[in-house]
Amino acid sequence: MTSPSGPAVQVVLSSSSVYPEPTSAAFALASRLGYDGVEVMVGMDALSADADALVELADYHQMPVTAIHSPTLLLTQRVWGTDPWEKLKRAAEAATKLGAKVVVVHPPFRWQRSYAAGFTKGIRGLERDTGLIYAIENMYPWRGPGGGEVRAYSPSWDAALLDCDHLTLDFSHASIARQSSLELVHYWGERLAHVHLTDGTNGPTDEHLLPGQGDQHPDLVLAELARTGFGGQVVVEVSTRGLNRTERTQALTQTLDYARQHLGLNQDGGQ
Repeated sequence: MTSPSGPAVQVVLSSSSVYPEPTSAAFALASRLGYDGVEVMVGMDALSADADALVELADYHQMPVTAIHSPTLLLTQRVWGTDPWEKLKRAAEAATKLGAKVVVVHPPFRWQRSYAAGFTKGIRGLERDTGLIYAIENMYPWRGPGGGEVRAYSPSWDAALLDCDHLTLDFSHASIARQSSLELVHYWGERLAHVHLTDGTNGPTDEHLLPGQGDQHPDLVLAELARTGFGGQVVVEVSTRGLNRTERTQALTQTLDYARQHLGLNQDGGQ
């Protein structure tokens, strides 16, 4: 569970946490609230896909970009073109320009047959050639109206089944998959490279609740990360889309405090 970014845990804000506000708002809020950096979800708006503009934002707010979430979601299939390998190469270029060390990737979709067939070998090649961590994110089964599973990912929504060295743990995704994030921390061991802090229930939708509002016991997971010496990034990736700016600020402040408390960090991020 070692981190590419050094021994101290960083608590980072995902730009998706400010949606429907733009990526620029994530930098402003992260700086104002005292986060350690920003993970950019590429594809939320045009600015998120423009590395030069992101450099300017990071410099202006003195807020580093610590991770790039590549546009491999269903809704971002046309961002940076339609070739998934080109997307991952462009993510590496952006990460290198911004000084980020982690690229977050979703598993291939079932219909991306060629991409899926060479996925694990290609990821290892990208890590070797770029020096970056490509952390594959745990997903969840899509369920039809009757509750049956729809096969959407190849070979599986379960990232642990992929022969990849680095994984991203998303608590909300674990909840939909009816898994325990704490058990996954133990099961994955050294493969755990990156964390999306949120919460959820085992319903059919990806809720991205504030920590403590669901069934994943994020407090226990964070304490376990601290106990075992996890030194990576804990990225706040919560949904605030129904909140106004004041409420959003309060929610993101609360989550930052929650993360640092249960990681055993001081409010300024020190141990």
